[in-house]
Amino acid sequence: MLSGLLTHLRRFDRAQYAAYLAGCVTFSYGASCFIAADLGTDPLDVFALGLLEHLPLTIGIAQALFAALCIAIWAAWNRRRPVISPFVTFFFCGSLIDIARATDLAELPVPNAVLMFIGSLLCAYGSSLIIISGIGIRAMDLIAISMTEHWRLPFWAAKSSTELVLLVSGWLLGGPVGIGTVCFLVVVDLLVQPLMRLNGTVLRLRNAGIPSLSVVESPA
Repeated sequence: MLSGLLTHLRRFDRAQYAAYLAGCVTFSYGASCFIAADLGTDPLDVFALGLLEHLPLTIGIAQALFAALCIAIWAAWNRRRPVISPFVTFFFCGSLIDIARATDLAELPVPNAVLMFIGSLLCAYGSSLIIISGIGIRAMDLIAISMTEHWRLPFWAAKSSTELVLLVSGWLLGGPVGIGTVCFLVVVDLLVQPLMRLNGTVLRLRNAGIPSLSVVESPA
């Protein structure tokens, strides 16, 4: 098992690891700012909180169960083995968010609406880095990527539609929806694809997560 894990880790180059780590840090700090703004929750939290209205779960367990469902759908759809790397990202980013909140790093001297927008932008850019790294891509993004590859949908449309379904489902279950929820949905989902392209054209980073959208050729 250890040799298989090491072989898997060697598939990625330094640029991919750097993009992944930078993406996790950026996304986590953005999420911390978004939480500190206190103007609404993201679609996944809306769904998790709605689920808690009917089942004796915690937010973490509800989100983990949803991630497991997404991974199972992705694996069956693409005829591949289920992956555990999204859970690594889930716990890593969660820990970084806890650190940022405990140290008040996200308590910026700006109005809450500005803090919410800053948080959304950082979440969008962090997501773009995680996806192009090809490492630990979030479970829901794996579904959106599969929709892009199989149905030829623009990634932004695939991501927006999946999160909109999640948002509406959570709202129907009783989850809270605020202006921050709408801001997150619009800013993050619409900007991730352009930001992935920006990473390619400006930083010359190859899109390992969605090769069909890469503006940088893969190494021979």
